[in-house]
Amino acid sequence: MPNSPGIYQFIDKQGIIIYIGKAKNLKKRVSSYFTKNQTGKTKILVSKITRIEHIVVETETDALLLENVLIKKHQPKYNVLLKDDKTYPWICIKKEAFPRVFLTRTLVKDGSEYYGPYPSVKTARTLLDLIHHLYPIRSCKLNLTTENIEARKFDVCLDYHIGLCKAPCVGLQTETDYLKDIKQIRQIIKGNFKTAINYFKEQMQTYAANLEFEKAQEIKEKLESLENYQARSTVVNPVINNVEVYNIVSDAINAYVNFLQIGHGAIIRSHTLELKKKLDETDTELLELAIVELRHRFDLQSKEIYVPFALDNLKDIKQTIPQKGDKKRLLELSKRNAVYYRLEKIKQLQLTDPDKHVNRLMKQMQQDLRLPVEPRHIECFDNSNMQGTNPVAACVVFKNGKPSKKDYRHFNIKTVKGPDDFASMSEIIERRYKRLLEEKQALPQLIIIDGGKGQLSAAVKSLKKLGLYGKIAIIGIAKRLEEIYYPNDPVPLYLDKKSETLRIIQKARDEAHRFGITFHRKKRMNSTLQSELEQIPGIGSKTVLNLLKHFKSVKRIKVASLEDLTVVVGKHKAKIIKEWFNRKME
Repeated sequence: MPNSPGIYQFIDKQGIIIYIGKAKNLKKRVSSYFTKNQTGKTKILVSKITRIEHIVVETETDALLLENVLIKKHQPKYNVLLKDDKTYPWICIKKEAFPRVFLTRTLVKDGSEYYGPYPSVKTARTLLDLIHHLYPIRSCKLNLTTENIEARKFDVCLDYHIGLCKAPCVGLQTETDYLKDIKQIRQIIKGNFKTAINYFKEQMQTYAANLEFEKAQEIKEKLESLENYQARSTVVNPVINNVEVYNIVSDAINAYVNFLQIGHGAIIRSHTLELKKKLDETDTELLELAIVELRHRFDLQSKEIYVPFALDNLKDIKQTIPQKGDKKRLLELSKRNAVYYRLEKIKQLQLTDPDKHVNRLMKQMQQDLRLPVEPRHIECFDNSNMQGTNPVAACVVFKNGKPSKKDYRHFNIKTVKGPDDFASMSEIIERRYKRLLEEKQALPQLIIIDGGKGQLSAAVKSLKKLGLYGKIAIIGIAKRLEEIYYPNDPVPLYLDKKSETLRIIQKARDEAHRFGITFHRKKRMNSTLQSELEQIPGIGSKTVLNLLKHFKSVKRIKVASLEDLTVVVGKHKAKIIKEWFNRKME
């Protein structure tokens, strides 16, 4: 392999290209695939390679462009998948006498001007409607040559009568006058409204000076329409012109790249591209690939782009990494568009393919929490007591990101005296997993401890005692800043507050807290009621225990008949209990 820029192709035993990559240095890049430190996906790819071919090019940018072309041609199994191949609409200014302006999805190389493509048909139609409202241009397909017009081959149509056309077909509008409108239409499509606004203002003032107020009013309405459209489009300083803005958001499986095209301070085009990862590609690699694809697809020619970080393989384009002001706001707007697009895709996936959504979510959690396996089975623990009285604990179970309530468990703390959360956590972790081992039940892939480093250390101590430390991942979540703690690591992990991973951890923590508090309150209430029974003169703790064992609750004892009480504690004690509760009720 040469030490030159280029692209490389991995080919399997059937002679099929399974991966295409780019490199600044072919020898170093290809060699990196055959080292020991590889991810699972890369190991699978390498195991299928039987032949390697390469193409040397002049620069890194040429390598990026060639990679994009070859990926779309061969569609290799292990390359990033560009999940968007639909045909987009264009606005066409037809090359003909008295040019028509219309929407099309087909590009014909006949000298006509094509502007776009527009990611949204709605956007293109809105702009086209504005143009037809401002300028009375023809919509017919008549062959308006000078000879045909002079020969009077055509008659005026309805458009002329309702003011949508000036009837060039019968010579009521000259081609020179018609082309003035086309010139301004061309500027509006490009996002430059200044020329058209100045033209309409001059016309309005001329009509007003000549006391033609009806015509002046018509021009004023058109001017307001144009200014309103411009106000909706302008989001930044009008000085910013002919610039492209790119930003990216990604998860474990997909990446979403949004681009905004800016002309004269207005967003004249926006689109979000979805990419499906195949080999744990970095955001830098994905953004470079997406920029090349989007510039080719939309025929973008801007000499400057705004990006969130530097891109090594696009050095022939001026890159700006905004730090503040309007440029920074544009970059944030692009990211917001990508985020909204991703959320919409996730919602659709939840409805249409729940299994695929779960797989994506589990993969994302594995990546965010740096786990060796996907956390399909999660268990979360929380302690609950009031000044050391009635100490209890709760274990809630989440499977595939959702609560599995039939697997929830309560624990009465047995060996700890007083309010000692650390010792209580150590006890319940040992009891829980000792029992699972004895019963040969499935162990979780992740344990979540509600608390900071102290509770986490206590739980780790019990796992070590059972020989499970290292076999099950364990983390702690502190309430103050929602930081995630790992064993033997003093520096916590801070997840994005809006991340799905943190949301599931918080949900498990809150569910464990709710479940534990409910059990604690119930136990405290029973304890209070049990004390009330022991206050009855002549009724001891043994009698109370027999009553609760039979009736299950104090409430049932209160409403029990004398005969039912007699069966459990005898006639004498039954009479005492019944009379006590009757007096309390009175």
